[in-house]
Amino acid sequence: MTIDQHPLLVVDGACGTNLQEMDIPDSAWGDKEGCNEYLNLTAPEVIQELHRSFVDAGAMIIETNTFGASSIVLAEYALEDRVDAINQAAVAHARAAIGDLPDRYVAGSLGPSTKLPSLGHIDYDTMYAAYDEQLRSLIKAGVDLLIVETGQDMLQMKIALVAAFDVMKEREVALPVMASITIERTGTMLVGSDIGAAVATLEPFPLFSLGLNCATGPSDMISHVRYLSHQWPQRISCIPNQGLPEVVDGKTVYPLSPDDYAEHMKHFVKDFGVSIVGGCCGTTPAHIRALVAALADVSPGEREVSA
Repeated sequence: MTIDQHPLLVVDGACGTNLQEMDIPDSAWGDKEGCNEYLNLTAPEVIQELHRSFVDAGAMIIETNTFGASSIVLAEYALEDRVDAINQAAVAHARAAIGDLPDRYVAGSLGPSTKLPSLGHIDYDTMYAAYDEQLRSLIKAGVDLLIVETGQDMLQMKIALVAAFDVMKEREVALPVMASITIERTGTMLVGSDIGAAVATLEPFPLFSLGLNCATGPSDMISHVRYLSHQWPQRISCIPNQGLPEVVDGKTVYPLSPDDYAEHMKHFVKDFGVSIVGGCCGTTPAHIRALVAALADVSPGEREVSA
């Protein structure tokens, strides 16, 4: 079965917050502390263990550990010359975790980098070149789909998507492309665009899905998901945090239990027709396992999309 034939797809959970809880030797970090993507080269067993925990929980889509694996981010760790090696290793680890299980897919993850073009942090051509390089590595390594996620700036999203479709056209491949933006509690993206602007901006792209991830928990996404349900004609994804992060005793914690999280997501699927669900910061294999169980007999609800 091809990925687009599945009426409902479950994505894995958080990468970074789960890595923080794993036993990773100091030697794996070297002088690159904080660069999770470096672990693709130095601690492959850790990355495969993380992916396998979500496969065992029932996730159908495993995202590569490449959220910050563009030259823009890697340059902050003097790793800009390792883009190809890091991205290819990441895909191999996700593929190894899936093994020969049917109906499991590897999604090449592309994050927003650490620079916002709308604020003048970086120019169009430089950002395009960075995405182009990362995309070529991910596609060469054999991902099944691409996800441009945690978009904070519509110009950044457009640059990444233009690069994605340019590279695929050149290489004569056609992969599903998910676009996922992040909306703050203010009701807008970091640079001020709202969900309506995102729909209008991304409508020309032949996307597999548009949705939301990160920033908040599911409760703060309700109005935005409802809007997509009526205004976006293609599939909708929802990949929230494990609730809105809180600081307790100086440590960031995420409040939603697996069952509470799963109930929120079930509501999105049944009532808003969301057909791609998963977890972002804080979500563990237990959250994905609860999500899979809650959706066992659920199909995405019917949607009435405005013409």
